[in-house]
Amino acid sequence: MTTPGLIVRIAARGDGVTADGRHVALAAPGDELGDDGSIRRGPDHATPPCIHFPDCGGCQLQHLSDAALARYVRDRVAGGLAGQGVDAEEIAEPHVSPPASRRRASLKAVRAGKQVSIGFASAGSHRIVDMTMCALLHPALFALIAPLRRLLGRSDMMGRGANIIMTLADQGVDLCLEDVRAEGLAAAEALTEFASGQGLARLSLLEAEGERMTVWEPEPVTVSFAGNPVRLPPGAFLQATADGEAALVAEVRRGVGETEFVADLFAGLGTFALSLAAGRRVYAAEAAREMVLALKGAGDRLPGRVFVEHRDLFRRPLVPAELDRFGAVVLDPPRAGARDQVVQIAASAVPTLVYVSCNPSSFARDAATLIGGGYRLVRVKPVGQFRWSTHVELVGTFTR
Repeated sequence: MTTPGLIVRIAARGDGVTADGRHVALAAPGDELGDDGSIRRGPDHATPPCIHFPDCGGCQLQHLSDAALARYVRDRVAGGLAGQGVDAEEIAEPHVSPPASRRRASLKAVRAGKQVSIGFASAGSHRIVDMTMCALLHPALFALIAPLRRLLGRSDMMGRGANIIMTLADQGVDLCLEDVRAEGLAAAEALTEFASGQGLARLSLLEAEGERMTVWEPEPVTVSFAGNPVRLPPGAFLQATADGEAALVAEVRRGVGETEFVADLFAGLGTFALSLAAGRRVYAAEAAREMVLALKGAGDRLPGRVFVEHRDLFRRPLVPAELDRFGAVVLDPPRAGARDQVVQIAASAVPTLVYVSCNPSSFARDAATLIGGGYRLVRVKPVGQFRWSTHVELVGTFTR
């Protein structure tokens, strides 16, 4: 008989759940909740590697062992499928990215007097936890925190707060600062000196009107997919970790198999299109103009293999007559899913669909539509590239 206070699982938002349904913050499976509210730790309750946990909002699950974290990633996917009554023939072993591997992050900077704090917002509040260490960020990103404090501490640089957006590109860190001033010669020189001294790939300022001003970019900034460099537009989407990206690409390749003509829908910069281009032809559709131009530039170096179309798939999804040309379709929509495009795929004769999702719930909803149209969900691969967070991704492979 299970003890009522035994923590048996982790809920979607990271709370431990007891056998009798109570939610307990910062509890791990195998812990036991005492009558006085205390937690007796079980074997899967780990010592958090970061001194800022749980105050910092960057991580929610550092108290889980590696095994418990992997189970959570799998269970989030399985739970999303069950919620829509969807059965997968196989749920593969989850992939979880290692510590210190996040290559993109958005941080906050706040000023209190002469003191500048930089970090993630505390869970459930706008308070910034000033990071003195981070078990999450790639070392190249974390190395900028102390220099940024000094830069933003200048009276001519920042008001009460600013946003910091960092991405690790081929040439180094692409840094974008929002609500940071560059008024006057001294401020402009300070920014240039900072960018040069820190070896940045690019430094840009995001202005109130949404316009970006590039302050420093000694050479064009790129990211590479399967050895193919692609121009990185400022603010463009990139998978959170190189390790997680590799896991997603490997699963997509597995699903596509030897298919010779593939469609990559919501192609972005070409994470999958360029990784699939060796030995096959790939049609890539993307709505964001800057990403389309970047992908076309890379595709032009692979003549006859990558065909890029500027197309808004929400307003104009591919219809069955277009889809039926392809032996496989790769679908990588935003978090809300791609309901209209999925309806068209369900009505098509495409033999294989590989669906990359960052939201198990919207994926399960779309999976139900696909299964209703005659597809089988043969395999799901959970991917936890946002380590120690409740954010989970997956790749689902459907066949007719």
